[in-house]
Amino acid sequence: MQPWILFTRQAPPLFILLLLLLLFCVGNTPAVAAEPEIAIKKYDPVVYFTESRAMLGTDEYTFSYHDMIWFFSSQKNRDIFAADPQAYAPQYDGYCAWAMTESRLARTDPEVWKIVDGKLYLNCSRSAYEKWARDIPAHIKKADRIWKEKFADR
Repeated sequence: MQPWILFTRQAPPLFILLLLLLLFCVGNTPAVAAEPEIAIKKYDPVVYFTESRAMLGTDEYTFSYHDMIWFFSSQKNRDIFAADPQAYAPQYDGYCAWAMTESRLARTDPEVWKIVDGKLYLNCSRSAYEKWARDIPAHIKKADRIWKEKFADR
């Protein structure tokens, strides 16, 4: 077949056939599953509550929650988290509490944290924490509202 045939009167049936074949092939391509996100840079969320400090978890103890992989420093902490993830997971899926007041998602520094009323809040930097700490109750109220309106269903 010569290339110019596509531009003659015989072209429409051939063109339609090629187009249908292309659409069929593209439509049947399997979707590639996204890799789960690593939660809070592999820090153990339970340690904030039990030891009042930030501590890295290990690859040996993990748990999947909210489409993220959570890491723990011990089997005990993994089991504690698995029994009640909402009690130990940081607010806003671990995104910065200050940035949330500005309607932004910002990765956090797990070393910059505070537990308020039994809930863990992380911030992206010391300066963000200092801004957030100026009026924690008002900032939590605002961030909670923004999270529910814009990000909770992501």
